Amino acid sequence: MVRFKNRWFLVEFITVSSELSQQPPLDNKQIYSALRQSVISNFGDTGWGAVGMSLTVKYFSPTTNICIIRVARDQHKLAWGAITLLTTVNGVRTIPHVVHVSGTIKHTQLAAIKHNREVISRFRARAKNPTAYHAQDSYEPYLVQSTREIEALQE
Repeated sequence: MVRFKNRWFLVEFITVSSELSQQPPLDNKQIYSALRQSVISNFGDTGWGAVGMSLTVKYFSPTTNICIIRVARDQHKLAWGAITLLTTVNGVRTIPHVVHVSGTIKHTQLAAIKHNREVISRFRARAKNPTAYHAQDSYEPYLVQSTREIEALQE
């Protein structure tokens, strides 16, 4: 029996717009359709035919804009190019930042948990009063929940 070999991307979508509060939150379906459009517009139907069957968005966090994407190993460079050339997701200007690429979901999960903690620490550092902010920290339950969700992902 032959194993289906994958590449796993950990991508952070950085929003460019200045009016962040008025934008609707992103979700898996919007990211998938934006990736599909990026592949078709940059690599044509042939590119989508190569990538389309294996491309899936396994996880997305609207709080930290972290996304885990799975694609077949043979087409991962084409998918990486499509991710890099992505400019908008559902009308929201974004810059995709590929944080980690791995051959196993386990290493991607570990990188996602680590990156989530880094993003949350940046949020905490930007707080007006960081010492008082940690006393009523609203991000700690999010970190626990997102860690559970990421660890529960299966191939």
